Amino acid sequence: MTSPADPVALMQLALQHARHGEGYVEPNPMVGAVVATAEGTVISTGHHQRFGEPHAEINAIRAAGSATVGNDLYVTLEPCSHFGKTPPCADAVIKAGFRRVFVGCQDPAPHVAGQGIQRLRNAGLEVTVGVCETESRRLVAPFVMLMLQRRPWIHAKWAMTLDGRIASRTGHSEWISSDASRALVHQLRGRMDAIITGAGTVRSDDPLLTARPAGPRTPLRVVIDADGLSLHADTNLIKSLSQGSVLVCVADDAATDDVGRLKSLGVEVAACAASEPGRIDLRVVMAELGRRGCTNVLTEAGSGILGSLFDSSLIDEVHIFIAPRLIGGASAHGPIGGLGRESIPAIPNVKQIRHTSIGDDLLIEGDVCRE
Repeated sequence: MTSPADPVALMQLALQHARHGEGYVEPNPMVGAVVATAEGTVISTGHHQRFGEPHAEINAIRAAGSATVGNDLYVTLEPCSHFGKTPPCADAVIKAGFRRVFVGCQDPAPHVAGQGIQRLRNAGLEVTVGVCETESRRLVAPFVMLMLQRRPWIHAKWAMTLDGRIASRTGHSEWISSDASRALVHQLRGRMDAIITGAGTVRSDDPLLTARPAGPRTPLRVVIDADGLSLHADTNLIKSLSQGSVLVCVADDAATDDVGRLKSLGVEVAACAASEPGRIDLRVVMAELGRRGCTNVLTEAGSGILGSLFDSSLIDEVHIFIAPRLIGGASAHGPIGGLGRESIPAIPNVKQIRHTSIGDDLLIEGDVCRE
C-alpha cells in the first residue's frame, strides 16, 4: 500500500521554487507551483519567472503535459481569476484536469480575494487552502505592502561590531565587515528597486550604491537631502549615472537655485514635506517610491535616517552584519538614532529570524513585528 502525499513537504518545494523569481517578478509576487501524484511523486515544478510572463501554475502545467489529469497541484498563492498581462490561471488549472489543488494562501488583492479558489470549487475540484500559510504569506508580504499600503517593503541594512557600533567616535567606518559580507550586500542590492541613503553618508563615504556585479534589478539610488547641497559633479553618484538613476529628495522649501543645480547634474528631484524644520518626512518619500512602483527598498544610511525610519515604523526587515571586532567609546555611533522607544514593552520584536555565518562575521536577518 502506497503512502499518501505530504502536502507540507510539497508546498515547501513550491515555496523553494517561488524564491527563484526574486528580483525578476516584481511588482508581482513570487509564486511557485508543483504538480504531483496523490502519492506525492513530483511530476513537474514551475515558478513565476519574470514580470509579464506566465505565472507559476502555467509553467508547471506546461512542464507536466497530459500528466496533470487526475493529479494534484500545489501552488503558494491562490490562482488568479482575472485577465491582466496573462489570462486567468484558475481557468488553466480547471482545463488541466487536476483532481485536487492545495493553496498556500489566499490572494489579498481585492480583484482576486478568494474568487480564484471559488472558481476552482465551482468546477468540482477539491481545494485545500492554508498549507504552509505563514511562509506563503511572508513570501508575498512586499507585494501586499505595495498594493494595500501604497509603499514599498523597507529593508534596513547595517554592519556593526560586537559592541553595537557602526563607526568610531570620529565617524570612521571603512570597513567593519569582511569582503565576503560586502559581497552579499551587493547581491542584496541587485534585488532592490531602490537604495536610500542620507546626505551625511554621501559626504562622508561618497558611495556608489550600485550592485557589483549587476543583479536582476538596477536600483534607483535615492538621497535624502533636505537642502540639496550634498551632490556635486565629482560625487560618485553623479559620475556613475550611466549605471543607474539618482533621485534626490529635498525639502519642499529648498532654494530654487539649489534644486536647479541638482537637475543640471542629471538627477531627478522630488520636493517632499518636512516632518520638522530641516528634516524630510520619510513617509512622504516612501509614498513617492510607492507611486513609482518600487516593491523592495534598501536603506544604507547612518543612524539619523535609520532612526527616523524606526520612529515612523517604516522598517519591515533587517539585515545586520556583525563583525567580531570592538570599537568602544561612549560617543561612538550606534546603528539606530532618533527618539527610540520609551519602554521595553513598547519595543517591536524581530521575527522570522535567519542566521548565516560568513567566515567570522554573522548575518542576522528578520522581520520587524509591530503587533
